[in-house]
Amino acid sequence: MIIDAKHAFEKEQEHALIDRCINGCQRSFADLFTRYEKKVYALSLRLSADPSAAEDITQEVFVQVWNKLAQFQGQSKFSTWLYSVTSNIAISYLRKQKNWLQRVVSSEDVGMESVEVDACPMLGGLDKLIVRLPERARLVFVLHAVEGYRHEEIATMLNMAVGSSKSQYHRARQLMQEWYENE
Repeated sequence: MIIDAKHAFEKEQEHALIDRCINGCQRSFADLFTRYEKKVYALSLRLSADPSAAEDITQEVFVQVWNKLAQFQGQSKFSTWLYSVTSNIAISYLRKQKNWLQRVVSSEDVGMESVEVDACPMLGGLDKLIVRLPERARLVFVLHAVEGYRHEEIATMLNMAVGSSKSQYHRARQLMQEWYENE
């Protein structure tokens, strides 16, 4: 059996970093933030399709991580736990941002307009298409295709039927394929 020394060393370093953070070391937490901030922001932007909201979500994620890091059991990779926290906070954030009247009047929130997407330099490739999707289709697509959640899990997270999750995923794929072919 071949041992991947580099991977084992990185995993050991990360566990030590997390332990120092749990013990209140702010410098270690700053290192953890630096290591994951861009990835958390990217996921937040994919889910929210709003750079300002993505910044707010990213900030809230790291506040929550600081407060709840001791709950990380180490049964999965830290990044898996962190992205799960990010997804949950992003979904909660989006729910809070919608007031009751918006939900009644507009059943379909749209993503970023293509002009806004072009003006956003941090977006590239597939992300330019993802952020243009309507909210529900975007959330399902990101959670399923990017983050690897099953439709049953997504249905629970978003309070929708499993069939709706599958339908929104299919819709997202169709829209992105259409946009890609027209570019």
